[in-house]
This record gives sequence, structure tokens and C-alpha cells, in this order.
Amino acid sequence: MEATLEKPKTQAKNRTIRRVAVLGSGIMGSRIAAHFANIGADVLLLDIVPKEPNALEQAKGLTTDSPAVRNRIVNDAFQSMLKASPASLYSPKFAERVKLGNFDDNLKEIATYDWVIEVVVERLDIKRSVYERVEQFRKPGTLITSNTSGIPMHLLAEGRSEDFRRNFCGTHFFNPPRYLRLLEVIPGPDTDPAVIDFLMNYGDLYLGKTTVLCKDTPGFIANRLGIQSLIQTIRVAEELGLTVEEVDKLTGPVVGRPKSGTFRLSDVVGLDTTVNVAGNLVKMEHDESRASFELPASVQKLMENKWLGDKTGQGYYKKTKDSTGQTQILALDLKTFEYKPSQKVKFATLESTKAIDNLKKRFPVLVAGKDKAGEFYRKTLADGFQYATHRIPEISDELYRIDAAITAGFGWQLGLFETWDAIGVKNGLDMIEAQGQKPAQWVYDMLDAGFDNFYRVENGKRKYYDIPTKSYKVIPGAEAFTILENLSNNVVWKNADASIYDIGDGILNVEFRSKMNTFGQGVSEALNKGISLAEKDFRGLVVGNDSVEAFSAGANLATLFMFAVEQEFDEVNLMIAQFQKLITRLRYSSIPVVVAPHTLTLGGGCEAVLHADRVVAHAESYIGLVEVGVGLIPAGGGTKEMAARASDLYQSGDPELNILQNVFMNIATAKVSTSAQEAREMNYLRSTDQIVLNRSRLLAEAKQAAVELAENGYTQPKPRADIKVQGKTGIALFKAGLAAMRMGRYISDHDMKIADKLAYVICGGDLSAPQVVSEQYLLDLEREAFLSLTGEKKTLERIQSLLTGGKPLRN
Repeated sequence: MEATLEKPKTQAKNRTIRRVAVLGSGIMGSRIAAHFANIGADVLLLDIVPKEPNALEQAKGLTTDSPAVRNRIVNDAFQSMLKASPASLYSPKFAERVKLGNFDDNLKEIATYDWVIEVVVERLDIKRSVYERVEQFRKPGTLITSNTSGIPMHLLAEGRSEDFRRNFCGTHFFNPPRYLRLLEVIPGPDTDPAVIDFLMNYGDLYLGKTTVLCKDTPGFIANRLGIQSLIQTIRVAEELGLTVEEVDKLTGPVVGRPKSGTFRLSDVVGLDTTVNVAGNLVKMEHDESRASFELPASVQKLMENKWLGDKTGQGYYKKTKDSTGQTQILALDLKTFEYKPSQKVKFATLESTKAIDNLKKRFPVLVAGKDKAGEFYRKTLADGFQYATHRIPEISDELYRIDAAITAGFGWQLGLFETWDAIGVKNGLDMIEAQGQKPAQWVYDMLDAGFDNFYRVENGKRKYYDIPTKSYKVIPGAEAFTILENLSNNVVWKNADASIYDIGDGILNVEFRSKMNTFGQGVSEALNKGISLAEKDFRGLVVGNDSVEAFSAGANLATLFMFAVEQEFDEVNLMIAQFQKLITRLRYSSIPVVVAPHTLTLGGGCEAVLHADRVVAHAESYIGLVEVGVGLIPAGGGTKEMAARASDLYQSGDPELNILQNVFMNIATAKVSTSAQEAREMNYLRSTDQIVLNRSRLLAEAKQAAVELAENGYTQPKPRADIKVQGKTGIALFKAGLAAMRMGRYISDHDMKIADKLAYVICGGDLSAPQVVSEQYLLDLEREAFLSLTGEKKTLERIQSLLTGGKPLRN
């Protein structure tokens, strides 16, 4: 689902956000502060002063006048954020951008900040008391917003000055703010429209969010639909006698939702959080389905037992240790309320969809299932569909906003109306009526008028059905994105594993579609074809895709394994030589090549990144050379390229062997960056490469980079012959370190053999002294080392373990 960016309707006041004050340092506040630090803002994070010193502070003789006591709450919250996994910061270094303080001593400093975000506890009286104090110090004209998840804006702004009310609105982030893409923007009754225009644009461009404009209604959009779906799912599970594990399997990746499913998600979020939101929503007298927010029996029972999930150590799941000390996951029996070992889940309906990779094609099969799984899908989806139709125009005038909010806020790949389209609107209507329910009248009117889809693509643009005009309109802001799914008429070449698109302005795009976008024969063929076509008739090439799982998980190991087991080493040698030639061609073609990585970018995917003329990476890019995990070394130019990048750094003033050791350890430990920023620090990305925060903008930005390279007079580079390597000096250093690690039993004999090969290649082989070598010299060393390792039994065992069980083997 593409991000939602509204076109400004008024001339927005020029604003520059350099400094952001976050009031409240709890889980949300500290993580919102971290994300603003991620984008380069200076952040002030404040919380209350404790009423008294704790026991440890008293033992040290500290009082409430002591700075350590006064800032204890904010300090503890910030440290907790720093230790949390997954990380909230793109780089630990960014913690320096956050200044900590308290409301009593530091609130006056907000006078120098451009945006004040309130993230205190969800109580109207407390929020109002904070605003009272904020008005004493806030500079007129600065932004003031609330991260409330449901308190109406008109109540929050009541009694405030005109300037406060004009610059005030809701900015509802979802937890964790770095990873969940939704930012709901909720105007108050007096909010200046220019403020809303600014925030919609800023959230998209600078925070990387899907910004969705919401009405000031209970739960706004995402929580209203998401909590209703969660509670109804639990209710149907109880009704059908499904287990906790079964429901989580049915509501996980098979339907394009996070692997946490329903019950595991509840444990992570905290059942009390869900109950609190539902408690407010069930009071809505105007909602014809408000009874759907009443708590199911299992939820009531868990609340009584105070089994709230991870925060209390047990909820729908519970972790224990068995007699051998191994961690065991227990699942709650919804009938007996006793815990039992988690069971494997099997349904005929799920089995029938295993071969269907396309999510949209999977849904019709799921709802047609004859077992309990099929019945579960029909009941839950029918209920969700009809509920969403009745929320228009109450919570949104347009249906696309509902889908944008639910996908970005809860990590669903398809929204409710998108899912309904996949099933077929008429089929979905029949399904709803079979459950004794009816959607809103506008759905019947739409079908009667001859419209049978909520969305359609026309001339490469995605449009939504606009209810008042009974016509299709372009989703506002979508013209800023390049979405390959919408460009099916622009395919100039394809095979089973890849497609080449003409994305306009003389630029081609090669999209991978293999399993996890791995490099096999089909993908390699497409890359070669894409370069050839671009060199002949176009002016640039982008390598990118819209996958939610991976840019590329690397090489297709199955083919390599087959050749290696059969000892067809000439075939292995040819395969590696061809892959080296392909990856090298990315750099030395006559047209600029831009690679656009995101999510998993491993092995061969990383090597493609390393050889691009320019990289435009999504901020959430997890990049690494991971071949040692399967008993090999990078041989698609990865080892060569990192030796070259180390050589380029030798003029930086750091000792050369220290620089090379950092490169060696990243490869030898198969370290993967946890963000594009960390990839830059690991030298997988260069300072000239671009990092994009909004994933929906990635391909459009990559295309623009290719256009700029072409228009600036791109010149085909020449292969390098100036790479300084360390020879025997470097090899001796690495061998000494490896011997110590082996003696300490940190690595196995096979680990040591792989690392020896890596050291030999990255140091340029058995040279008597440091000297300069060519790229081809290092590529040949790479290939020879890789080839020798494919003949090792333990390497084959590692590859087999990954292929059969999906887990790396340490042997």
C-alpha cells in the first residue's frame, strides 16, 4: 500500500524543524525522540521529577535536589530504549542528539524548539495540565502536537490560547515509531490548515511515514478498525473452538500480516492496552456495531488473572524452562485456561495455498476452504469488510485512507478494501450476507452502477472508488511514487524470475521475483538483459523491487549445492566466473546503474549494492556479506570490493591494518547492518549514496538518481589497478588472531579454515610486501578460494542445513 500524501490546499508557512521537544519519556516518548534523532534533529526529552529518592539513591545520601534523582525517570527510560531490541536508533551514535531533562528544570527550554510533542499518560486532565505549563514557555507559532491514541482534539485544546489552538493537532505515531509506518494526523476544530499540510508533507518526506489525515473521531482510523478486528478475531476463535496457535497461524504471514498473528501480538502490545482502547470505543452510542468492542470471555479472564502478556510474564503464551533447561513456549488453552506445550498447526485450507506466492490470488482459496480455517476466514473477513463500509464517512470520506491506516499501522500487506477486491466485491458481498450482515448502502449502489472494484489502475496510476461522485480518482500524492505493480503495461521483457520495466524518462528497472529474490539463472539473465537494453535504447538502469521480504537474500544455493555434491567443480568455477562478470558489469556498463536496496540485502544482493554507480537505500536496509555462514567467502566481487574500499581509506590517518581488520571482521562474522546508516558506517554504503526514509519513495528516488547521473554526463569507468593490499604482513596479523580465537574455542576448525581463505584473499595473497594490485587479480583469488571451499564436506553440511531447515549450522 503506497503512502498517502495530500497535496497542500493552502500556502503552508515555511517551517524548518531542527529542534524537537518530546514531553514524556515512556515507551512511546523515548522512541519518538529516538526517531527524530535518526533524521538529524536535536531532541529535548523531558519527564517528571520523582516525588522522593529511591532506596539506592537514599543510601548514597541523594535528595530530590540532586540532578541524578531529578532526572532519574527520564534517564531510566532512555537507557531502557537504548537496550531494547529491535533498536530504535539507526546508529548508537545518534543518542548524542538527545538531551535529557525534567519538566521542572528544563521545560523553559522549549522556547527555542520548533516542535513540541506531548506524549504523557492517556488522561485528559494530565495532558491539559501539561499544556497549561507549556503555554508559559512555548514560542508563538511553533508546532504543538499530541501523540494521543484516542482523546479528541477538541477536548485537549479546550481553554488554550488562540495561537496554541491554531498550531495544535494530533500526531499519532504507532509503536515502535521507527518501524511502523503510520502517522495519523488529526486536526482540531481550530487547527490552521497550513499546519496540517506541513505535517502531512513532513511526515512523508522526513519521517518516512505513511501520513493519513484523520477525522477527530474515537480511535481515529487505525485503532478503530484494528482493535475491532482483533477483538472479533478472538470472539470467532472462541466460537469455533480454535486454539491460540491455530489463530496465530491463520492470521500471520499466510494473509500478509506480521508473524506475531493475533494472540502473540496481544501479548507484545499488552492486553491492558487493548482493553483500555476497547473500553473507550464500546461507549460510542452512534456506532451500530459497538457491541463488537465488548470483551470476549478469554480477555475478561486474562484481565482478572492479570495475565497481560509479556509485561507480566504470561498472557496467551508463557515461556518456561523444561527439565533440561531449554526454553519452552506454552500456549493458553482457551477452554481450561491452563498452559500446554505449543502445538504445530495444520489445516487443509492452508496446505492448498502453499504453492500460491501471490497474496491476492491466495485469498479466494482461503475463503473457499471447507474446514474450520475457511469458516474462520469467512466470518472474520466478512465482519471486517462490513464494519469498514459503515465507517465511511464517519471516520473517513475516502476508502483508501482506511486501507492506508490499517496497513501502515498494523503491518498488513493488504487493507480491508484491497483484500475484498482480491476476493471479488460481489463474492465478498455474498460472504457478508451469508453471515447475516449487510454492508453500507453505498456498496450496493456501487455495484448497481457497474463498478466492481474498489481500486483500479489506469495509465499506470492507481485509483480508488470515490463514493460521492461514483467515479475513480487518483490517490492524492501517489504520483510521487513509482509502484511497479501499477506498471504492468510497461514491461519490456520478462522471464519466470524477473521483469524489466520502462519506468519513464529513459530509465529501465529490473525487478527480481524469485523466492526471496535470490540470484539464480533467471535473475542473472534479466540483469544482463536489462543492461544490454539500457545500453542500446535507454540512458540508465535501476535495480529494485517492491518486495516486502527482501531486496535479495543472495545466491541461489540449491544449484551450487547440486554441482558441489556431484563434484562438478568446472561447473562451479564457471558459475562463479559468470556471476563475477555479471556483478562487475553493473559498474562497468556504458550507462549509469542505480541499485535500490531495502530490508534483507545479503550476499549477492550486497555485492550488487557494492558495484552500483549509485545506491539509493531505504533506511531499513539490512546489508551484509554473509557467505561464511554457509562455509564460503564472498566471491561475486564482495571480498575484492571491500579490499578496494579499505585501500581507499588508507589515507584517512588510521593505521592501515586496523582499517583492514574492521573490514575482515565484518565479513568473517557475517555481520549484517541493522540500518542503512550502520551499512554506511560499515562502508557497504558510501558517503555519496542516498538514504530514503519513506519506502514508497524508494524507486522514484532511485530513478531520479539515474536521470541525474545520465544528465550530468555519465562516463563509463575503467577497471581499477590501484588497490593496495597488505600481503604476508596482513595475513600474519589475521592468522595470529585466529589462532587465539581457536585456542579459546570461539571458533571451530572449519571456521578457521574459512577465515584463513578470507584473509588470504583480502590481503592479496602470498605477497612479500604491501603492493598495488588490480581488481581482476583479486577476483581470481576470490574465485579460487570459493571453489576450494565448495569441496569441503563441512561446507556442504552448512549449505544443506540452510536449504533443508532454514538454519545456519556451526560445525
